[in-house]
Amino acid sequence: MSVFKEEITLANPTDKVRVECGLLKEIRKMTIQAMPDSGAWTLVINEDTRRKLGLAIEETSQSTLADGKTDAYDVTEGVKIRWKDRSVILPAVVVPNAKDILLGALPLEAMDLMVDPVHECLVGVHGDQPLHVLY
Repeated sequence: MSVFKEEITLANPTDKVRVECGLLKEIRKMTIQAMPDSGAWTLVINEDTRRKLGLAIEETSQSTLADGKTDAYDVTEGVKIRWKDRSVILPAVVVPNAKDILLGALPLEAMDLMVDPVHECLVGVHGDQPLHVLY
């Protein structure tokens, strides 16, 4: 299977309140190409993306990268991840100089998505309609 990317939109969900209060003119968001990676636990972004979205650092956590390197990486507040008509808010791990944005297992699962290795794309686990789970 080759590597493929999907278009997703990332947004800072706390900006909605800032816009409503007149502190910001618009919600910070960006549409990017992300690589689905079920080996990553959540969204992985670089420092430039974190700064553009204005995401705060919530904590630092030990993480192991695909090359086996274990290090302490910042974990952001929740970021809104949108793929087509599906979205979720989850934290992101910041790998400072990461060249690719990774869409990990948690956002894939939360949006009811899976990798179709034959067609090299994301598809709904339960078809075209997202499964809405009530917690």
